[in-house]
Amino acid sequence: MNLILLFPEDFVAPDRVLLTGRRLRHVLEVHRAAVGESLCVGEAGGLIGSGRVLRLEESGLEMAVAFEQKPPPPLPVTLLLALPRPKVLKRVLLTVTSLGVKRIVLLNSVRVEKSYWKSPALFGEGLREPLILGLEQARDTVLPEVLLKPLFKPFVEDELPALSAGTICLVAHPPAQLSCPREVSGPVTLAVGPEGGFIPYEIGKLQEAGFVPRALGERILRVETAVVALLARLF
Repeated sequence: MNLILLFPEDFVAPDRVLLTGRRLRHVLEVHRAAVGESLCVGEAGGLIGSGRVLRLEESGLEMAVAFEQKPPPPLPVTLLLALPRPKVLKRVLLTVTSLGVKRIVLLNSVRVEKSYWKSPALFGEGLREPLILGLEQARDTVLPEVLLKPLFKPFVEDELPALSAGTICLVAHPPAQLSCPREVSGPVTLAVGPEGGFIPYEIGKLQEAGFVPRALGERILRVETAVVALLARLF
């Protein structure tokens, strides 16, 4: 935890917070902070600053906080991700949040198991937790927007053109002859398929929506590896 993310319910006064639970345990066990020390804090959706420890006990952590620094800029990318297995999804969400992705669209594909859409990882704290962990890792405060699109064809035909308008539209597709571009100069909408990739019909529909198939090379990568490699190459 490189930043302690603070939410409205944490504030007991305009410049005071009281923390319990996971964040308290982390400060006690990992930071091993003491009264008088300062920790990096950030207000959810707002600025980054410092928190001076006023009280640190097993029952709670009280800090005086001040905010003065903007969070790091976001990556200019919308990530369209065919819904992976729940465990993989958590890892991918944490990673791309750390990298600065601010819009993530989880969409369906023929190769996506129907049961994945019922996973607790898609709802409430199950979805929120990896996003928060990603922000804490990267010293960021702005939670990504996560959209669930369980119907592939209606989304690609009716919503995707407006969502991707004015961006470079790419779909990761290993058989593609064109390689993924490097250090692009504009915003990107990037589609990444499931393990095994999008089927030809899905690639065709994405192409109709303006997406160009691109590849990273001959190697077939896991989803969590491919997403990181693509983002690192693009930006």
